[in-house]
Amino acid sequence: MTDMRARTAASTVPTQARAWLDGVNPVTKLVLALLLSVPLFASIDPVSPLVAIALQLMCLPLTGLTVRTVLRRLLPIALLSPIAGLSMLLYAAPEGEVFWRFGIAAISEGSVALAVAVMLRVVALGLPTILLFGRTDPTELGDALAQVAHLPSRFVLGVLAGARMLGLFLDDWRTMGLARRARGVGDRGAVRRFFSMAFVLLVFAVRRGTKLAMAMEARGFGSGIPRTWSRESRLHRRDAVALGGGTAIMAIAIAAAVASGVFRFVWS
Repeated sequence: MTDMRARTAASTVPTQARAWLDGVNPVTKLVLALLLSVPLFASIDPVSPLVAIALQLMCLPLTGLTVRTVLRRLLPIALLSPIAGLSMLLYAAPEGEVFWRFGIAAISEGSVALAVAVMLRVVALGLPTILLFGRTDPTELGDALAQVAHLPSRFVLGVLAGARMLGLFLDDWRTMGLARRARGVGDRGAVRRFFSMAFVLLVFAVRRGTKLAMAMEARGFGSGIPRTWSRESRLHRRDAVALGGGTAIMAIAIAAAVASGVFRFVWS
């Protein structure tokens, strides 16, 4: 009777729908992330990152992520992007009309355009990682790194352990926030609260990492013995399609910048 109730309860739990990108090998996703990022370093212009961002967002239904989830994860990058554009805004070589000058710092038409281009580029570099790895299982990533990329098992197991610990850190952060609020000390001093919680989380991370390393060494994970893997990881036709799509996105983005006449090599 208990087993029947357990099965009924399990059958009523909604399962996460499998998206098209979930069938792409994690190693292919790593290559895609590089493919969608590295070409953007060739030029500093506002057109290529804008086109790349627009085309990547059009592929959002293939990732299984909601718009709200992507925007929430992209928000920290968008908030920090002005820091990257500030140096270009103040210290780039003046071009066109100069709006403000103080010592070696100057704000001109050219520096404003470069600052906007750099900020867009930061967002365009962070978006592929969010879309590609938002639903990637750490275990599948470890299997792919070992069997497809043929990386050493010790390194793969370390990456897998670190990825698993990341989820625990997020849970610890939420728990500490709720505990401080329950004690009435979490409603004021946001900056002070952030640094105090960050220090506590750092202590937790060091202790947990030490215990995990000792446990893995005790179980022989640090040996050089060739290992077997319970789940097979292979490349399929879908991986080639994904790589072709990523190549097309970057080709269209660079071509749009060249066609609009704003493509500009970094070293020029």
